Amino acid sequence: MDKKWYVVNTYSGHEKKVQEKLMMRTESMGMQDYIFRVIVPEAKEVEVKDGVKKEKIKKLFPGYVLVEMIMTDEAWFIVRNTPGVTGFIGSSGKGAKPTPLQPYEVDKILNSMGMSRLEVSTDLAVGELVKVVSGPFAGMEGKIESLDLENSIVYVLLDLFGQETSVEVELSQIEKTA
Repeated sequence: MDKKWYVVNTYSGHEKKVQEKLMMRTESMGMQDYIFRVIVPEAKEVEVKDGVKKEKIKKLFPGYVLVEMIMTDEAWFIVRNTPGVTGFIGSSGKGAKPTPLQPYEVDKILNSMGMSRLEVSTDLAVGELVKVVSGPFAGMEGKIESLDLENSIVYVLLDLFGQETSVEVELSQIEKTA
Protein backbone atom coordinates (compact mmCIF):
# COMPACT_ATOMS: atom_id res chain seq x y z
CA MET A 1 0.00 0.00 0.00
CA ASP A 2 1.44 3.38 -0.95
CA LYS A 3 0.33 6.88 -0.12
CA LYS A 4 -1.96 8.71 -2.50
CA TRP A 5 -3.77 12.05 -2.53
CA TYR A 6 -7.52 12.29 -1.93
CA VAL A 7 -9.98 15.19 -2.03
CA VAL A 8 -12.09 15.69 1.08
CA ASN A 9 -15.25 17.79 1.05
CA THR A 10 -15.73 20.15 4.02
CA TYR A 11 -18.25 22.74 5.08
CA SER A 12 -17.38 25.91 3.17
CA GLY A 13 -15.22 28.21 5.26
CA HIS A 14 -14.16 25.36 7.58
CA GLU A 15 -11.15 24.17 5.55
CA LYS A 16 -8.51 25.41 8.03
CA LYS A 17 -10.44 24.02 11.02
CA VAL A 18 -10.71 20.62 9.31
CA GLN A 19 -6.98 20.73 8.52
CA GLU A 20 -6.11 21.42 12.18
CA LYS A 21 -8.58 18.87 13.59
CA LEU A 22 -7.48 16.15 11.19
CA MET A 23 -3.79 16.69 12.02
CA MET A 24 -4.59 16.64 15.77
CA ARG A 25 -6.65 13.43 15.40
CA THR A 26 -3.87 11.83 13.32
CA GLU A 27 -1.38 12.53 16.09
CA SER A 28 -3.61 11.59 19.04
CA MET A 29 -4.65 8.31 17.39
CA GLY A 30 -1.12 7.39 16.30
CA MET A 31 -1.97 7.39 12.57
CA GLN A 32 1.14 9.30 11.36
CA ASP A 33 2.12 6.23 9.30
CA TYR A 34 -1.17 6.41 7.37
CA ILE A 35 -2.19 10.08 7.20
CA PHE A 36 0.69 12.32 6.12
CA ARG A 37 -0.21 15.80 4.86
CA VAL A 38 -3.44 17.81 4.92
CA ILE A 39 -3.38 20.81 2.60
CA VAL A 40 -5.85 23.63 1.95
CA PRO A 41 -5.11 24.67 -1.67
CA GLU A 42 -4.68 28.45 -1.72
CA ALA A 43 -2.89 31.18 -3.63
CA LYS A 44 -1.76 34.75 -2.89
CA GLU A 45 -3.65 37.40 -4.77
CA VAL A 46 -2.82 41.10 -5.02
CA GLU A 47 -5.88 43.30 -4.88
CA VAL A 48 -5.87 47.04 -5.61
CA LYS A 49 -8.56 48.88 -3.68
CA ASP A 50 -8.72 52.69 -3.60
CA GLY A 51 -5.19 52.80 -5.07
CA VAL A 52 -3.78 50.64 -2.26
CA LYS A 53 -2.24 47.27 -3.05
CA LYS A 54 -3.39 44.60 -0.64
CA GLU A 55 -2.20 41.00 -0.64
CA LYS A 56 -4.74 38.39 0.35
CA ILE A 57 -4.88 34.62 0.33
CA LYS A 58 -7.59 33.08 -1.81
CA LYS A 59 -8.75 29.47 -1.55
CA LEU A 60 -8.34 27.70 -4.91
CA PHE A 61 -11.12 25.19 -4.14
CA PRO A 62 -13.45 26.49 -1.41
CA GLY A 63 -14.94 23.64 0.58
CA TYR A 64 -12.17 21.14 -0.27
CA VAL A 65 -9.01 19.87 1.41
CA LEU A 66 -6.31 17.58 -0.03
CA VAL A 67 -5.19 14.65 2.14
CA GLU A 68 -2.12 12.50 1.48
CA MET A 69 -2.78 9.11 3.03
CA ILE A 70 -2.62 5.35 2.76
CA MET A 71 -6.24 4.24 2.35
CA THR A 72 -6.83 1.76 5.16
CA ASP A 73 -10.20 1.20 6.84
CA GLU A 74 -8.99 2.95 9.99
CA ALA A 75 -7.49 5.98 8.18
CA TRP A 76 -10.63 6.28 6.04
CA PHE A 77 -12.80 6.21 9.19
CA ILE A 78 -10.70 8.88 10.95
CA VAL A 79 -10.85 11.31 8.01
CA ARG A 80 -14.57 10.76 7.34
CA ASN A 81 -15.46 11.31 11.00
CA THR A 82 -13.41 14.48 11.52
CA PRO A 83 -15.74 17.36 12.49
CA GLY A 84 -16.48 19.55 9.45
CA VAL A 85 -15.84 16.78 6.89
CA THR A 86 -18.84 15.91 4.72
CA GLY A 87 -17.15 13.12 2.74
CA PHE A 88 -14.61 12.14 0.11
CA ILE A 89 -14.80 13.14 -3.55
CA GLY A 90 -14.68 10.15 -5.89
CA SER A 91 -16.62 7.75 -3.66
CA SER A 92 -19.94 6.30 -4.78
CA GLY A 93 -21.05 6.06 -1.17
CA LYS A 94 -22.41 2.82 0.34
CA GLY A 95 -19.04 2.14 2.00
CA ALA A 96 -17.03 2.35 -1.24
CA LYS A 97 -13.52 3.77 -0.86
CA PRO A 98 -12.78 6.91 -2.92
CA THR A 99 -10.64 7.16 -6.03
CA PRO A 100 -7.30 8.96 -5.49
CA LEU A 101 -6.18 11.93 -7.57
CA GLN A 102 -3.83 11.23 -10.47
CA PRO A 103 -0.19 12.33 -9.88
CA TYR A 104 -0.40 14.98 -12.63
CA GLU A 105 -3.52 16.49 -10.97
CA VAL A 106 -1.76 16.72 -7.61
CA ASP A 107 1.39 18.16 -9.23
CA LYS A 108 -0.60 20.92 -10.93
CA ILE A 109 -2.27 22.00 -7.66
CA LEU A 110 0.81 21.73 -5.44
CA ASN A 111 3.18 23.34 -7.98
CA SER A 112 0.89 26.38 -8.13
CA MET A 113 1.44 26.68 -4.36
CA GLY A 114 5.23 26.19 -4.66
CA MET A 115 5.05 22.68 -3.17
CA SER A 116 5.85 19.19 -4.42
CA ARG A 117 3.91 15.93 -4.28
CA LEU A 118 7.09 14.09 -3.34
CA GLU A 119 8.67 14.80 0.02
CA VAL A 120 12.29 14.74 -1.04
CA SER A 121 13.64 14.14 2.46
CA THR A 122 11.73 10.86 2.85
CA ASP A 123 10.63 9.83 -0.65
CA LEU A 124 13.77 10.23 -2.77
CA ALA A 125 17.40 9.28 -2.41
CA VAL A 126 20.43 8.93 -4.69
CA GLY A 127 20.36 5.49 -6.33
CA GLU A 128 16.56 5.20 -6.12
CA LEU A 129 14.62 4.06 -9.20
CA VAL A 130 12.17 6.60 -10.64
CA LYS A 131 9.95 6.93 -13.69
CA VAL A 132 9.78 10.12 -15.74
CA VAL A 133 6.07 10.94 -16.17
CA SER A 134 6.20 14.07 -18.33
CA GLY A 135 8.49 15.95 -20.68
CA PRO A 136 10.68 14.61 -23.49
CA PHE A 137 11.75 11.54 -21.49
CA ALA A 138 8.23 10.54 -20.36
CA GLY A 139 7.81 6.81 -19.82
CA MET A 140 11.51 6.15 -19.22
CA GLU A 141 12.85 4.71 -15.98
CA GLY A 142 16.18 5.49 -14.44
CA LYS A 143 18.23 5.86 -11.29
CA ILE A 144 18.65 9.12 -9.36
CA GLU A 145 22.22 10.37 -9.75
CA SER A 146 21.87 13.55 -7.67
CA LEU A 147 19.30 15.98 -6.24
CA ASP A 148 19.24 19.79 -6.41
CA LEU A 149 16.65 20.54 -3.72
CA GLU A 150 16.93 24.34 -3.93
CA ASN A 151 15.84 24.34 -7.58
CA SER A 152 13.58 21.22 -7.39
CA ILE A 153 15.73 19.46 -9.99
CA VAL A 154 16.68 15.79 -10.11
CA TYR A 155 19.50 14.33 -12.22
CA VAL A 156 18.44 10.90 -13.45
CA LEU A 157 20.58 8.32 -15.25
CA LEU A 158 18.58 7.11 -18.27
CA ASP A 159 19.48 4.54 -20.92
CA LEU A 160 19.68 6.59 -24.12
CA PHE A 161 20.76 4.69 -27.23
CA GLY A 162 22.38 1.96 -25.14
CA GLN A 163 24.39 4.41 -23.04
CA GLU A 164 23.69 5.60 -19.50
CA THR A 165 23.19 9.37 -19.70
CA SER A 166 22.55 11.93 -16.95
CA VAL A 167 19.39 13.93 -17.64
CA GLU A 168 18.06 16.95 -15.73
CA VAL A 169 14.33 16.78 -14.90
CA GLU A 170 12.07 18.75 -12.59
CA LEU A 171 10.86 17.13 -9.40
CA SER A 172 7.28 17.28 -10.64
CA GLN A 173 8.22 15.22 -13.72
CA ILE A 174 9.11 12.05 -11.84
CA GLU A 175 7.48 9.46 -9.63
CA LYS A 176 8.91 6.60 -7.61
CA THR A 177 8.72 3.16 -9.15
CA ALA A 178 7.30 0.47 -6.93
